[in-house]
Amino acid sequence: NIHLIGPEDPDAPMYLLGADRLGRDLLSRLIYGTRISMTIGLVGVALSFVLGILLGGISGFYGGAIDNLIQRVIEFIRSIPSVPLWMALAAAVPSDWSPLRIYFMITIILSLIGWTGLARVVRGRFLAMRTEDFVMAARLDGSNELRTIWKHMVPSFFSHIIASLTLAVPGMIIAETALSFLGLGLRPPVVSWGVLLQEAQNIRSVATAPWLLIPGLAVVVTVLALNFLGDGLRDAADPYR
Repeated sequence: NIHLIGPEDPDAPMYLLGADRLGRDLLSRLIYGTRISMTIGLVGVALSFVLGILLGGISGFYGGAIDNLIQRVIEFIRSIPSVPLWMALAAAVPSDWSPLRIYFMITIILSLIGWTGLARVVRGRFLAMRTEDFVMAARLDGSNELRTIWKHMVPSFFSHIIASLTLAVPGMIIAETALSFLGLGLRPPVVSWGVLLQEAQNIRSVATAPWLLIPGLAVVVTVLALNFLGDGLRDAADPYR
């Protein structure tokens, strides 16, 4: 009579990935936390998409003083190291806020920092296309500036934008995980990958329960998968390949 897997007591619960220090199933918490971490990455990238397209398009389409102003703002944001800037902004979030308000605030903070790269890509494309024949033809045909931008210019490099956004999602996920791990992002009872990794902050906990590092493995696998997807989309969108 050999016992291969599971508790010897048939009435005892079985945890496939173990339990945390409070006896909660790690697998179910990992699945639940995936929703939070992934939605922060996707919603944050969506907000960055709007800011990047809007400000980058205005900068590249109009040029002049508006272009200089937006580029100086971008350079100022990019000159500040990302991690200290995340920590400073996240530390300003009141700790007595509801989990939902903290969730949206962390998402907004990551978006306000992450739009600069896309804005520069969009600006460069707009500078190259605003003198193209199809843009000049649209303007001579009576198309207003907003219609020219959204109907003629943006669709011509939309595949590059999708690839850039896919590559930006892992950065958002890592940022949320780092902030929550340090106690500056999401806080219990909210469950995310960073919150789950808080229990693995010291070597004694890891030595006693090494399965507490499994959320870190989920972060690594997700980031690698999204990076491979982004690289594939970028290669597919490259007309010179």
